[in-house]
Amino acid sequence: MTTRGSNTFYIHTFGCQMNQADSAIITALLQQAGYTPAESEESAGIILLNTCAVRENAVDRIENYLQHFQGLKKRAKGLVVGVAGCIPQYQREEMFSISPAIDFLAGPDTYRTLPSLIEQSRTGGKPTSLEFNSAETYEGIDPVRQGDISAFVPVMRGCNNMCAYCVVPFTRGRERSHPFSAVMGEVEKLVASGYREITLIGQNVNSYHDPEQGMNFASLLDLVSRTAPEARIRFTTSHPKDISEALVRTIADRPNICHHIHLPVQSGSTKIVGRMNRGYTIEEYREKIAMIRSIIPGVALSTDIIAGFCGEQEEDHQATLKLLSDIRFDLAYMFFYSTRPGTLAARTLEDDVPEAVKKQRLQEIIDLQNSISAELFQQSIGSVVEVLAESESKRSTGQLMGRTAGNRAVVFDREGYQPGDLVKVLISAATSATLTGRPE
Repeated sequence: MTTRGSNTFYIHTFGCQMNQADSAIITALLQQAGYTPAESEESAGIILLNTCAVRENAVDRIENYLQHFQGLKKRAKGLVVGVAGCIPQYQREEMFSISPAIDFLAGPDTYRTLPSLIEQSRTGGKPTSLEFNSAETYEGIDPVRQGDISAFVPVMRGCNNMCAYCVVPFTRGRERSHPFSAVMGEVEKLVASGYREITLIGQNVNSYHDPEQGMNFASLLDLVSRTAPEARIRFTTSHPKDISEALVRTIADRPNICHHIHLPVQSGSTKIVGRMNRGYTIEEYREKIAMIRSIIPGVALSTDIIAGFCGEQEEDHQATLKLLSDIRFDLAYMFFYSTRPGTLAARTLEDDVPEAVKKQRLQEIIDLQNSISAELFQQSIGSVVEVLAESESKRSTGQLMGRTAGNRAVVFDREGYQPGDLVKVLISAATSATLTGRPE
């Protein structure tokens, strides 16, 4: 039986890149307090779930984990289980009733209290720390990241956009930007440590506004690219209503900023994006795409799609399919709508599309997008692409997996290369999700 150290911890991270960045902050805070990372859940005295509440299935996954921990705690006396992140912030009233395995709760703005929460829970309490803190950006914390090739750097937290379907304003609070000096200090450390890829992240990076000097995101991105000239620079996510020509020209002008933009559209119907409170029409979205492609020829574009939102008719669904056919995104993240309690849609709109119809429409969207992705990827066969090797392939230690600047996944023969290397790869085969090749 594995021995569990009472001051060792293991973090399960769910959801978005922001949660991955938060787990690096949590690790740093716990280590500062004298706790030690465990190599696995089986050897940890403290297990922390860093959670995402954006989609219903994410909440279901957490409940499955908690059922497992309930049995585990009967066998591992003294094991402490905490739930952090967006789910306890969102479902604070019912969290402890979901599972007796939960010992404490912490929200996205209260990670500095985690050592105190752990110790309080060991004295028999069920402590919570779920306050919003509009000043908290975790400035001064040096994140402890997994790996040494790619790093996420948060430039802002929270969101002021009240999209009708979204819980983020209720789980992460209002927008606040990290000071320019703090972002650049973190980038300089990453450069000194030899990181090959830096991704600036925020719920809506276009809204970045430096609280010290008033610098906007285009200016920040430009300076990051100049400070880390040997690294690939990425960012996510942009909001269609806010993306600017100045930002797009910055991407075009700087050679190490990747020519990939993730621009969530959610629906191809102006009626539906209006009901979603997205702040643009589909005509305006198409104009933004045309502007981007005129300034960055060959840019890779990805998006998000929600099928079956409140009030969606067949004509709205067909408008989404037409948008996908016309724009031809490299990749789309596709889901069917599920009501999130407390959101604008849950309070004011009827979830009137039957689940079977949602699933059917989603499958049609997936099938179309997969065919588009396959066609676009097939066009790469015979070309040479530059790939940043990230890891060994899951299928073979004789192959590496990496990504192009356009964020396409590539699996290629290792031939002596290591993760972290930039490799010129001749593409020989393609699916709708992956390119395959060998070093040139």
